[in-house]
Amino acid sequence: MNQIKSDLTKLKLSGIVKTVENRNAFALENKISYINFLELLIDDEKASRLSNSYKRRFTRSKLTEQKQIEDYDFSYQPQIDKKQIQDLASCRFINEKKNIIFMGKPGTGKTHLANAIGLEALKQNYKVIFMHLNDLIEKLFSARGDGTYNYNIRNLLNADLLIIDEIGFKKIPQNGLDDFFEIIRKRYERGSIIITTNRNFEDWGKVFGDQVLASAIIDRLVHHAYIIKIKGESYRIKNYKLKNKT
Repeated sequence: MNQIKSDLTKLKLSGIVKTVENRNAFALENKISYINFLELLIDDEKASRLSNSYKRRFTRSKLTEQKQIEDYDFSYQPQIDKKQIQDLASCRFINEKKNIIFMGKPGTGKTHLANAIGLEALKQNYKVIFMHLNDLIEKLFSARGDGTYNYNIRNLLNADLLIIDEIGFKKIPQNGLDDFFEIIRKRYERGSIIITTNRNFEDWGKVFGDQVLASAIIDRLVHHAYIIKIKGESYRIKNYKLKNKT
């Protein structure tokens, strides 16, 4: 058995390496056919590769496991169409190259929903990247200096789903705005984007400091987009009030 495991390892069949002994004992005990035995081993390898793929994509995505659809309190934000969110979580919008824009005050759950849909996309074998806008801008600025700019841009463009969080919290420098526009322009009708923002579209020109570029970005984002406005109270304020009652 050790030699078999060694050969399987050389063939990069690590999923089978983990289960071959148990599968062999099961096959002998239950007198299953060679074909059925082989099918079991193949299923083990497929399951192992899917699991490893998910783990790699999850690590690269920068998503968090703690913010999933089932953890979102829809009763606190009743104006949100739960069925629509569940439909978006099917990720059909990714194949359709459509976008999602979550708009609302800080603390209303925009990031939670964006993250949750991103996790569902990972489960369906999509490549996902989650980044705060200012982190994205800073990373690209640094990348220009260390020679990794093109590599980072390719990663952002090649993701099946790009989630950009917290548009509107800080003003963006001009070079960062140019980078942001190029990402939006190149992904337009080619790859899906989820945006979260605490600003209405009419305020984006002030945030970006360039009304023309802001209009161009908005135009491309909303052309094929689901726009979801959350008007409820902040979860953080709710929790603060609850704590102060006790």
